[in-house]
Amino acid sequence: MVVLGNIVSQQVTGTIPSDLVVPSGHVLLLQAEARGVQIYVCQEKRDSPGVFEWAFRAPEAELLNNRGEHIGRHFAGPTWEGNDGSQVVGAARATANSPSPDAIPWLLLEARANQGTGVFSTVSFIQRLDTVGGRAPADGCDAAHAGQELRVDYTATYAFYYPSAPRAP
Repeated sequence: MVVLGNIVSQQVTGTIPSDLVVPSGHVLLLQAEARGVQIYVCQEKRDSPGVFEWAFRAPEAELLNNRGEHIGRHFAGPTWEGNDGSQVVGAARATANSPSPDAIPWLLLEARANQGTGVFSTVSFIQRLDTVGGRAPADGCDAAHAGQELRVDYTATYAFYYPSAPRAP
């Protein structure tokens, strides 16, 4: 376990699908539990006029260390922001179904932008694992509900990695 200010890091445990394994040369920085919602909006499918679906809009979650202390937040981008103001914005690189059918997928994301000088400023990869909930329902979205927003509770573990060697300029 590593303590970074009020951030406590620990090794990722459990089985991670091979598609979601972080490339060699990157080291676990910290793990955080996310508690929040996945936000969906009811809208017409782009390729199927007259057919409606719950479309993902954004996450909204607080990030907690393993002592339950608030260490940051997660929001659209997808962006993770630490209490120190540092940020990382990710781009999905791989996905795997959650073992639970009502949970959002597990992900491997690669950092596409970092900001600040704090804990998230050096993050290179993010894993979303151990998801619970968050999946939009299969029904309840039709022309009568167009534009309606739905907030679905979820939890997940986010594992943040940084390069074990400095990045080339």
